[in-house]
Formats: sequence, C-alpha cells, structure tokens
Amino acid sequence: MKIAIYPGSFDPITKGHLDILKTGAEIFDKIIIAVAKNSEKKGFLTIDERVKLIKESVKDIENVEVDSFDGLTIEYAKKMGAKVLIRGLRAVSDFEYELQLSQANSALSSEIKTVFLTTKPKYNFISSSTIKEIYLNNGDISKFVPDAVFEYLEKRNLS
Repeated sequence: MKIAIYPGSFDPITKGHLDILKTGAEIFDKIIIAVAKNSEKKGFLTIDERVKLIKESVKDIENVEVDSFDGLTIEYAKKMGAKVLIRGLRAVSDFEYELQLSQANSALSSEIKTVFLTTKPKYNFISSSTIKEIYLNNGDISKFVPDAVFEYLEKRNLS
C-alpha cells in the first residue's frame, strides 16, 4: 500500500488544499493529512478545530485520514509507514522554499520522497494567510474554503 503524508498547518484548509488532496487521492492508496502542531505559532484556529474541519471537508474522499503531529514531518512519516510527502505548489514563488524543504527531508531520510502537486489555476492565489486576512476584514471567503470551514467561521463570527 502506497501511503502519502500531506503535511501542513491548514489554518484554515482551503479549496486549493482540497484540490491538491483530490489529485493525490487518485495517485496514492492512502493519504494522511497531517496537521502540524507548532507551539511557537499562535494559530488562527486551534489544532482540534483544524482537524475537525478537515475531517468534515474530506469525508467524501474514502482513502484520506486526518491526524495531527508534533516534531519533524519526516519522523512522523516514518512512524506512519509513509514513503511519500505531498507538497502543494501554487506558483513558481513556492518552489524555492519547497525545494529546500524537500532537500532537507531527503538528507534526513533518503527513502522518503517528496512529490510536488500543483493546484488548478483558479486556486493559485489562495493561501491560508490570504483567507485569514479577508476574513478578519469582514470579506467573503465562501468561494475560497470548503463549506464546513465557511459555516464554522460564520457561526464563530456571530458569537
């Protein structure tokens, strides 16, 4: 079974993330979306909120699981029996950072490979940071995030 890890902060998950995930789900037997815990970063959503919203957003994709982890992604991948890390690319500007990350991971564990998947052009500009900025300035994010995320944030905003 080919297991891939799709790591990230997913704060919040976007339609661009889902586009990458759906492509990956066609290639790999199982994908684990791994929400990285970073104690030094104050998240927009808690880890538990992110995991819950991702689970709701991917419930129709059978070969996808959702988890969270601490520490190095490469160590998590080994623990889960994965041989591949999925990284999403929106634009050429993402490539340099992702290439460096891939090379660092390869130096740590040469048996785990990184696969780069691109989003559809209509999602190229969408990032979690952009979503947060729009949301925090009362803009409409409904076309950029899965329904579960939009509905959750709308309710949270009314509280």
